[in-house]
Amino acid sequence: MTIGMKTVSIKTILASAAIALGLMSAAPALASGVAATPRSGGFSFEGPFGTYDQGQLQRGYKVYHEVCAACHSMNLMHYRNLGDRHGPFWNPKYPNPNDNPVVKALAKEVQVGDIDSETGEAIQRDATPADKFRSPYPNATAAAAGNGGAAPPDLSVMAKAREGGADYIYSLLSGYKAAPAGLQIRDGQHYNPYMAGDLTPFWTGDHKRVPPGGFIAMPPPLQNGQVTYDDGSPQTVDQYAKDVAAFIAWTSEPKMVERKQAGLGVLIYLFIFAGITYVAYRRIWKGVAH
Repeated sequence: MTIGMKTVSIKTILASAAIALGLMSAAPALASGVAATPRSGGFSFEGPFGTYDQGQLQRGYKVYHEVCAACHSMNLMHYRNLGDRHGPFWNPKYPNPNDNPVVKALAKEVQVGDIDSETGEAIQRDATPADKFRSPYPNATAAAAGNGGAAPPDLSVMAKAREGGADYIYSLLSGYKAAPAGLQIRDGQHYNPYMAGDLTPFWTGDHKRVPPGGFIAMPPPLQNGQVTYDDGSPQTVDQYAKDVAAFIAWTSEPKMVERKQAGLGVLIYLFIFAGITYVAYRRIWKGVAH
């Protein structure tokens, strides 16, 4: 009986080892076809004490306004938010962002739809700080029809909606590459190694060496020299991608700095409270055997 149990145990161990080796050998095949790991943008707001770089947010808004806004909406943002505390155009002289002259001027550059109060007819007027960011399409159906059937997503909280956050957005926008030889691409699709997807069905080569990434309907949106910066920053695809990624990170979490500051205050309070509690404990139980 003992010998039989040992034999069974040995067989079980050998079988488990064989399964483990099989899984290890299959790992490269299972790992192929996934998106590439996003590159770090080195953003100033990373870490527990990080804050937004106002200059970068201003550049990021300019890239969004001049490039991204042609297709992508930000339905959760109002122009007045640009003048909020820690925002791109925050000015302590104007605690009410509706009074911020820069915000007023930026809003005035945009035409938004409205209804004439006297005639009831549809009109276009200059935006005010109270208006939402202008949407490039009246509805999702029109957005899809104007983009080959794929409606561009709203960017209001995109940095929170995608794993990797700002690093993912930066990598995606600056990471377009020519499709590897052997990859079949349909019309209207573009290869990007940072786009989530599985290229196995479209790969004619070794299926254990499927390239990372996926297809994206959006063509490369950025080009060198496309947006003019007034502060002397590089006018390159890489810089544009970083700046607009930082701006989208801010729109996704505009109260991040306040949250971090509040968290630091809570930690300090808890540390002091723990010290007082320990001192009280020592005083109360001093001389008592336990």
